[in-house]
Amino acid sequence: MRTQLHELVADAAARRGDAPALTYKDDTVSYAQLWQDVAAVGSGLRRLGVERGDRVAVWTEKRIEAVGAIFGVSAAGGVFVPVNPLLRPRQVGYILADCAVRVLVTTAERYALLREELEQVKSVEQVILVGGDGTGTGRQAVTTWAELRDGNPVPPDTTGIDVDMAAILYTSGSTGKPKGVVLSHRNLLAGAASVSRYLANSADDVILAALPLSFDAGFSQLTTAFAAGAHVVLMNYLLPKDVVRLCARHRVTGLTCVPPLWLQLVGQHWPAEASTHLRYFANTGGRMPKATLDKLRAVFPAARPYLMYGLTEAFRSTYLDPSEVDHRPDSIGKAIPNAEILVVRPDGTPCEPGEEGELVHRGALVALGYWNDPVRTAERFRPAPGRDGELLPEPAVWSGDTVVRDEEGFLYFVGRIDDMIKTSGYRVSPTEIEEVVYDSGLVRDAVALGLPDPKLGQRVVLVVSAPDGADLDRATLLAALKRELPPYMLPREIVVRPALPRSPNGKFDRNLLRQELTS
Repeated sequence: MRTQLHELVADAAARRGDAPALTYKDDTVSYAQLWQDVAAVGSGLRRLGVERGDRVAVWTEKRIEAVGAIFGVSAAGGVFVPVNPLLRPRQVGYILADCAVRVLVTTAERYALLREELEQVKSVEQVILVGGDGTGTGRQAVTTWAELRDGNPVPPDTTGIDVDMAAILYTSGSTGKPKGVVLSHRNLLAGAASVSRYLANSADDVILAALPLSFDAGFSQLTTAFAAGAHVVLMNYLLPKDVVRLCARHRVTGLTCVPPLWLQLVGQHWPAEASTHLRYFANTGGRMPKATLDKLRAVFPAARPYLMYGLTEAFRSTYLDPSEVDHRPDSIGKAIPNAEILVVRPDGTPCEPGEEGELVHRGALVALGYWNDPVRTAERFRPAPGRDGELLPEPAVWSGDTVVRDEEGFLYFVGRIDDMIKTSGYRVSPTEIEEVVYDSGLVRDAVALGLPDPKLGQRVVLVVSAPDGADLDRATLLAALKRELPPYMLPREIVVRPALPRSPNGKFDRNLLRQELTS
């Protein structure tokens, strides 16, 4: 029985050591080679003094060394903190200080950018450089990647158990500062088993890792693949055509993206060599517009579409079985294996079918809480409600998302409780507005926001970008919306931008848009 994250790699190496595990650019390593790297990194970290529970941050682009570092931290008994490579030095410095990172793995170029911030982060004692000669001018000791891996072997930590901390993943916070979600080995292993099961991943799969490894869905591309012994192709996303190119080159069978990325990919030319091998495509991180889903199904006629819902605090919660997509394409499905999803009223009692309520997730995937933030942990991680509203002696994630369950048990996303627009006495889901906007075919991207209004409480503001190479006429768009939406849901203002800002995880940055439009 696996109890530690790195055992995913060890087990795959024992089963099929010669099989390809990772590819980055022109380099491919087998599972046996990857396990040698993981064991060597774990040994090197222990020589540097990393002990059980110490935080080790990894701030690099996606590459084979980054994966070796992450799983090597687990082998050393530490806690890995994957930092999005798109973050700026000030944001990285905040994360390193917030969870008292002791060791930082990065590249020589990134280290040069971060040195000023590192002077303020007293917890960081060691910097491991991937590339470079190991020289540095900071107060931290510097070790090269080769030096880390080449020393005398040190036995791995064998005292850990599955509920120990394994990772801290930072996600956007309502206060403007990211919050660290603490995940256990059990969370990550249970998530890998559950998701790889319903995706039917096998050793024959080739999975393109297009999302950041600092994003729970991005890291899941590694764990679900390793659980099945599949082949992962790492890519650092630059242009949509790069995804098409890599799908063709490696005969990719599985691809998971967030809606803004799918909106870009659906407009690309997909030759047969790039599309015919795809066995499934999956969406997470927000609702996929029906128009986009229809286009993707036309591009990938043989691929099974998986519409998923998840949150970092519980990794993944629901998925819609592909056989149901034609019947209910706007549903987020039912609970994934080994999870229970409840829809409850504010007092914890269960909602009736058709009644809006908060989605609550209970089970093995529920995270340990937020790092060093007992107040927010107590708000989000609360006792699970029982069938009759009584509280069970276990924590559950109260998602903050409003959903509806139908008579057959399928769930439908309504919106974030915090994002719901309250206008003219109505509660309006921004998702419902955005779906109609996308269906018009007149926009590329769309975000609906509620901004303060002295008469309405909040007014609906729509921020959109035009399709590539096209002009966007506000009057034409508004006329199309009037045919589909009641008056109180219509935008009072339409803002056209060349592009909408995205968070480091690729989602539309609603908080930044709201700040810009109200400042």
